[in-house]
Amino acid sequence: MPDTLFTSSSEPTQDHFVIGVDYGTLSGRAVVVRVRDGKELGSAVHEYPHAVVTDFLPKDAAGDDGVRLPGEWALQVPNDYRDVLRKAVPAAVADAGIDPAAVVGIATDFTACTMVPVKADGTPLNELPGFANRPHAYVKLWRHHAAQGQADRINRIAAERGEDWLPRYGGLISSEWEFAKGLQLLEEDPAAYAEMDHWVEAADWIVWQLCGRYVRNACTAGYKGIYQDGRYPSEDFLAALNPDFKDFVSTKLEHTIGRLGDAAGTLTAEAAAWTGLPEGIAVAVGNVDAHVTAPAAKAVESGQLVAIMGTSTCHVMNGSELREVPGMCGAVDGGIVPGLWGYEAGQSGVGDIFGWFTKYGVPPEYHQAAKEAGLGIHEYLTELASRQAIGEHGLIALDWHSGNRSVLVDHELSGIVVGQTLATRPEDTYRALLEATAFGTRTIVDAFRDAGVPVKEFIVAGGLLKNRLLMQIYADATGLQLSTIGSEQGPALGSAIHAAVAAGAYADIREAAAAMGAEPGEVYTPVPENAAAYDELFQEYKTLHDYFGRGGNDVMRRLKAIQRKAARALPPAAGSLSETALSENAGKTTMEVSA
Repeated sequence: MPDTLFTSSSEPTQDHFVIGVDYGTLSGRAVVVRVRDGKELGSAVHEYPHAVVTDFLPKDAAGDDGVRLPGEWALQVPNDYRDVLRKAVPAAVADAGIDPAAVVGIATDFTACTMVPVKADGTPLNELPGFANRPHAYVKLWRHHAAQGQADRINRIAAERGEDWLPRYGGLISSEWEFAKGLQLLEEDPAAYAEMDHWVEAADWIVWQLCGRYVRNACTAGYKGIYQDGRYPSEDFLAALNPDFKDFVSTKLEHTIGRLGDAAGTLTAEAAAWTGLPEGIAVAVGNVDAHVTAPAAKAVESGQLVAIMGTSTCHVMNGSELREVPGMCGAVDGGIVPGLWGYEAGQSGVGDIFGWFTKYGVPPEYHQAAKEAGLGIHEYLTELASRQAIGEHGLIALDWHSGNRSVLVDHELSGIVVGQTLATRPEDTYRALLEATAFGTRTIVDAFRDAGVPVKEFIVAGGLLKNRLLMQIYADATGLQLSTIGSEQGPALGSAIHAAVAAGAYADIREAAAAMGAEPGEVYTPVPENAAAYDELFQEYKTLHDYFGRGGNDVMRRLKAIQRKAARALPPAAGSLSETALSENAGKTTMEVSA
């Protein structure tokens, strides 16, 4: 542990500071935190100029706007991530009003699984000559779901072979994760795959940019990279997926793994110039936005479930014993804090669903009324919905608009609202969608309990905790007392805690969390009559959940197939990535595709 970074050049009474940088789906946020007590002194946000690339490659990156993407794609431009270091970090330091020389460490967290194909020196493929117009050369964001076919094959073959790592992931590997996305890259653009030297989590790539060293973090390696008990899936298994995928681990993926809270290296001169921070300070091993939030919430012991609620929700919890929980995103030794089994579950769409509905499902007169009332559209709909009795709207919804991450692990599933009539109003549907996401969380809580991983506390972090109606619905629907984290910037605070440990200010993550973690914010207690009413509605949710999600009716998958067929019938835009070609290439070897 680089304790000299913290103590060698400063008086014992001098305050020291760390920087936490939280990379989200649309922006990066930097926060300046005081080491001795976790006080957040300043922050700044940088919005990614290219946001999420879903339709066409960006003009300034690809040189034209003729490269159209198929459905279910979600890409990003890696230089947007560097810009967060160049702009948000110096702005946060200025906002805090501190001397940059007093900063002793920096740490980052990232959405996951977000993958960057790079050369041996870390250069992303899209920045190479001739690759800017190739979609597979870009970052594949966590919500890139176009590798579902590859994920289905991974799951089928793993189940047939009885792979011992599969139960650690609830029996299913997600299309969002490293192997499915890597296999898609191989099969759809073998030339880009051959050019790539490393298949890198963005969480590790940004640390590489800061310290000049590539270190894989234990969190994403375990949860997203099928790294269990010190090894990855075997070459025999990879060859069964595709003969040309046999050496994927040894040639593209495998690398030194760093323990959470350790230093990956020190800040380079180049990164110091970007950030305005001192060269040589500690750079912590990378981490995931959800998992790093647990220490910020002081949730580092068994049974404390933390739900980080934003565009999606990730649920993380520590346990003292290893249990196989169906449909979970993974159980990893030391995946959140060393010494405990870290469990992860999640919902692919939460805030995204609410945002989609307000954008496409709410008539102009509601937006106008919200404006006249001095409210945002979400606040306005929440106010209307809060006046309803539970069940008054007569609706039940499934929260699968971005697929299902847990417990079904199927991104071919889609959203549904049952019970609509000519009397249904926007606030009715809005409340039904709020409730659907709460029922999705209850499904996860029940799965943990049924598998012998008891949930003792329920803590919420993220942007959605500001919605008091939503928080009360979650408490009532789950039957759990719910507390919110007393920080609006949980992931960034969690990263700052890891930076303090990496700099040697604290012995370990638990000690740092005790000193720097946020105190609880508001607390929501289940109302007995509300909980009883939601118990009744939840049974209807479960019926729909199992009917559409467990094979009772595969209409959602069939509709996706029809949609893809219709898309293939359209004339492609100039330079577009042909879905017909993608479909034909799936499952072939590199030699067959190249031929």
